[in-house]
This record gives sequence, C-alpha cells and structure tokens, in this order.
Amino acid sequence: MKRFSIKLRKILLHSQLYYILLFCSIIIVIISLVFYKENNYLINDNSFILTIRDYKINGDKLSIEFKENLVGTYYFKSQKEKNNFNLNLNDKIKVNGKLSLPTNNTIPNTFNYEKYLYYKKINNILNIESYSVVHKNKNILYKIKNGVINRINNIKNNEYLYAFILGKSNYIDDNAYNNYKINGITHLFALSGLHVSLFSGILLFIFKKIKISEEVSFILVSIFLIFFTFIASFTPSILRATIFFILSCINKVYYLYIKPKHLLYLTFFILIIINPFYIFNTSFILSFTITFFILLFNEQFTIKSKLKSILVISIISFLSSVPIIINMSYEINIIGFINNIFFIPFVSYIVFPLSIITMLMGKLSYVLSLCTSFMEIISSMSSNVLNIKLIFSKMNTNEIIIYYILFILLIKTKRKKILFLFMIYIIFLYIKPSFNSEFKVYFLDVSQGDSTFVLTSRNESILIDTGGKKNSNYSWKKRNKQFNLMKDSMIPFFKSIGVKKINYLIITHGDFDHMGEAINLVNNFKVEKVIFNCGPYNDLEKELIKVLNKKKINYYSCIKELNIDKNKLYFLQTKEYDNENDNSNVIYTELNGYKFMFMGDASITTEKGIMNKYNLPDIDIIKVGHHGSRTSSSKEFINEINPKYSIISVGKNNRYGHPNKEVLDNLKDSKIYRTDKDGSIMFKIKNNKLKIETCSP
Repeated sequence: MKRFSIKLRKILLHSQLYYILLFCSIIIVIISLVFYKENNYLINDNSFILTIRDYKINGDKLSIEFKENLVGTYYFKSQKEKNNFNLNLNDKIKVNGKLSLPTNNTIPNTFNYEKYLYYKKINNILNIESYSVVHKNKNILYKIKNGVINRINNIKNNEYLYAFILGKSNYIDDNAYNNYKINGITHLFALSGLHVSLFSGILLFIFKKIKISEEVSFILVSIFLIFFTFIASFTPSILRATIFFILSCINKVYYLYIKPKHLLYLTFFILIIINPFYIFNTSFILSFTITFFILLFNEQFTIKSKLKSILVISIISFLSSVPIIINMSYEINIIGFINNIFFIPFVSYIVFPLSIITMLMGKLSYVLSLCTSFMEIISSMSSNVLNIKLIFSKMNTNEIIIYYILFILLIKTKRKKILFLFMIYIIFLYIKPSFNSEFKVYFLDVSQGDSTFVLTSRNESILIDTGGKKNSNYSWKKRNKQFNLMKDSMIPFFKSIGVKKINYLIITHGDFDHMGEAINLVNNFKVEKVIFNCGPYNDLEKELIKVLNKKKINYYSCIKELNIDKNKLYFLQTKEYDNENDNSNVIYTELNGYKFMFMGDASITTEKGIMNKYNLPDIDIIKVGHHGSRTSSSKEFINEINPKYSIISVGKNNRYGHPNKEVLDNLKDSKIYRTDKDGSIMFKIKNNKLKIETCSP
C-alpha cells in the first residue's frame, strides 16, 4: 500500500499529466457539442409535467427554470394571485402553455438569448397559461433550501441576502449594481473563491480552537461547503472554489505536493466532466482565468504587506479579466481596481459575514441595510470620481490569445521589454478601430421603427433615427425592469465596433418610432451634433431639445447638405408640409461608388416633390419609406430610382400589416431585405466591392 502511495505521488507530481487533462477537457467539450441532442419536445405540445429547479418573481412576471431543460414565463393576473403564490423548489407541477423557440440577437454583438439557453441545454421557451401542483417536494435537502429561501423572503432589505446566500446578484437595485459595474467590483457580489476562503477560514479557525484534528476539520468544512454550494444552486464559480478547496485539503493531508495551478487544472477537468457546457459560462471563465493568474503570480512573487497584497491581487485580477470584460461590455474602467482596496475588506469582513448572521437573526436586517446603504453611497461617489472608462471594440480569438501570451510572459520573465510590449498592445487594441478602411452601413433591427448607422472609412459615425417602442404597463403593477433598446442593445453595439461617439444624430422626423430613443442615446453616449427635419418641432422634439440645451449639444434643422469624411449627405426634402411624415428628411449620399437613399417616413406626396425637383440617378440601396406602408414607395418613384437593394425596417407581426403587398410588388425587381425576417442588415464597402451580411433572428 505504501509503495502504491509513493508511485501515485510520483505520477501526480508530473506536470505533463495536468496538461493532458486540459487537452482531454477540450476534447470532451468538442464531443459534447457535436453529439448534443436537443430536447424532444414537440412545438405543438401544450401540457407538461415538470419539476421546478429555480424560479424568480419580478413584478408581475414569474420566471421558472425546470429540471426537464425548459424555461417558462407566467404573468400573474392580479396582486392577490401573486400574494397567494406557494410554489417551492423541486415541486412537480402540471403546466399548460405554448412552446416557442428562443431567437438570436438581431443586432450584432449583443446578448444572444438563444445561445445563453443553449449553453444551459435549453432549447425551448414555455409561455405558461396555467399551472397546478401535482406533487409537493419531500426531499429533505430541498426542504432546507426552500426554508432558507422563505426565510430570506420574509426579511426586509433582502437584496444582498439573495446575492451572498443564494448567489443571485440580480436582486440588487439596478442603479446600485450599475455603479458596482462601473467600479469593477461586481465579482464581490457573485459567490466565488473569496466567499469560500472566508467561510473555510472561519470554520477552520473555530475547529482549531476546539482542538479538532486537521483531517477531521477539512472533512467537516468540505461537507459544509458542498451543502452551501447546493444552497447556491451549484453556480460554476462557487463549485470551482469548493472543488479546489477539497483538492487542496487532500493535497495537504496526504503530502502530495501538487502545485496549486495543477490542482486548478484538475478542478477544471472535473467540472468539464460534470458539465462540458460550463466552458461557455462567463462566471466559470472569469473564475478560472483570474485564479490561474493569481496562482501564477504567487509562484513568482511573495508579498508580505496585506494592503499591498490586496492592491497587487486587484491589479492581477483586473488585467487577467480584461479580454473577458471587453467582450462582455466593450469598455473597461482602467482605475477601477483601486476600489478594491476599500471594497474587498468591507465586503469580506463586514457585509458578507453580516449577511450570514442576518439570515439567522432577521432583526439585524436594519444593520445590514445601513452597511449596504453606506457601501452604495461610496460606490456611487466612486463611480463618478474613479471612473475612467475606455471603449474597446470586440476582441477576436487571435487577439485574446496574444494578450494572454504577453501577460504570462510578463509575469514569468519580469522583463521591462515585455511590459513595454504589453502596454503597446493594449494601446493598439484601443486605437484599432481607427484603422478601419471600410464604409459600413447598418440597417438596425429596432422592431417597428427605423434606425440606420453609417460608419465612414475614417471612423466618423452618423446615426439616422434611433427607433423607439413604448413599453406597455399593467394597471395594477408596473414591472420592475424593462428592456431598454438603446442602453441594452444599440449602445453596446456601437461600442463593440469601437465607436466612441456619434458625430451626427439625424432625426428624419418627430415620430416616436424614429426618435423615441434619442434622449436615452444623448444621456448615455456622447453625441456631438443633432440635425432635425424641416417644419415646426413637435412635443417629442422639444423634449429632446431641452436635453440638448442642458448638455450644450449643437443642433440644426432643415439643412440642405452635410460634409462628412470627404462625402456629402444631401437632404432632398426642404419643403414644409402640414404633417411629420411628409416633412421627413430624405437623404441621398454616395459611399465609395455606391448610391444610398434614406426615405424616413416620406409619403408619395414627398416623393413627387423630390422627383419634380431633382434628376434622380439609379439607386443601389434604398431604405424604403414608412416601413413599406402603401402611403409610400409609389410605382412611379421606384421606377425612377430603380433600386438594386431595398431595405424595409419593420416589426415582426406588426399591427399595421407592414410591408404592404403592393409596395412589395413595386420593389420586386430589387433584392428585398426585411428586418423582421433578416434582422439587422450590414453593407460593407471596400475598394468598390460590396459585401452584405445579416443578423437573422
């Protein structure tokens, strides 16, 4: 037995073993993707027996994740129904509803819900019409977990209890969480290695004081952490930390002398065996990446000062996560790591332990509330002072690999030349969009609205309309959180392609579906100049002008032409009519030899006026007027401009019946693209060659 133990130790000390495990992990992921089988549900099924894995109530909306790899959505019909809600985890319920397929993102580089669900092995969404309980949970572990959830639900100011006990940071106030995000400290509110280290440290200290042996202490702490991981729904980051702790304990007790980074590789392999799709989970990627570089740094350096150690680890954590953060939000706060000097100790030694105590002694919730309120105030102040955000375009795989190679060399070699190269490379990533040599025109899918984004070969940006869709509210309860087209989709897209400002925002006219998101844009992104159409300002335009005046942004109306990057935009409609649609800006421009025309909501009346005034050339690409309504795009006008490509910006199954069949017939000699079917449509022009891409639903 002793000889076997010695042989095993020798094998485990070979670093090649762990690199083989990493290679095997990659093979497992590839095989899992190739042979993955989707759910067997039929799209016309309408009755299901399902088991609740997790749920969340947000306003009147109940979201449920089922163990059978389905997600469901139900809307409470009244406040009374919501108050009487009594479902628990692991309950088996009968659900009546309709299945639908999740859709892709239709604006490039934005959140892809279909992929998000796919990586959780979910391929269908269930729109729940009614449900009834078939079997209440009897599992003792789930009874304890449900008890913890109910306990938290009954405590006031419980947002941080959800984060620190259940691993659900999405209950924290949106504004507060956004400030944490700006400060680069959101990792403190996602259960991970920090919390496992704190838990295990406290428990090991107590067991040592009461003279329990080290081996028994490790076993007891491991059991507790496994149970805590179960309570936190086995989120990948805390599961990683728990497995790593257990392996470290085995390594220490049996004197295996395995390097910490090799234990991390082994942890990675175990988690991939458990679920290969973890590799696509952001918290999983962040957790392993940051831990790897901290361990790599600790192999090379020893820091005795606690304060200096916190700062250095914060810098290492920040630099190791840069590519991941860039591809998540397309911006980084370059001095955000300084916040960790205050927030790491405050959260670790005050807020987190107090959250645990508050769960046991609910009356202390007001003390927790005072601490978290203080923390939110400091975070809000810091987000305004220590906030130097830089926008980076999306990094491709090669760029990410080069970044990490340089970072590893920097840590291992400690050479100033590598540091210089590393800094130059980061600068290159920042200025990379400046080397753009293409004209790009994006017809963005903004549902039943219009928005076109033009990026010139010199990186000047023009946004023609912003889109806009009014959110519907329920009379008895407004939803807590609404999707915001501009902040959640369009601005992230601009950042993802390296756009740091909008040089010109052109409003074709004052209808909500064309400029409803303009104020959101101006308040959340840099806009240099705004151009309005001819005619009097309506109420919506006046509201925007108030914001423009407050921010000292110049605006103009009823102009004839605009010089941009050696190109001219011609505004063909300068006559004043008695309605917004007829007053729409109609814009003509030529980009690298290709002729574009943007019609806004111009009607047949406007089209006639333009034909009488101008000798129009054949148009390569037209943004069809008024979403394909029969009030625009007359046969006479379309024959006159003879477009090769026609773009119709229209919402799926819209109540107006757009696009009109007669208009489609008028456009039949051109290639028609529709945002409801094709998503956003991009025209890339380089060296007089045209390339067309779509971002289909």
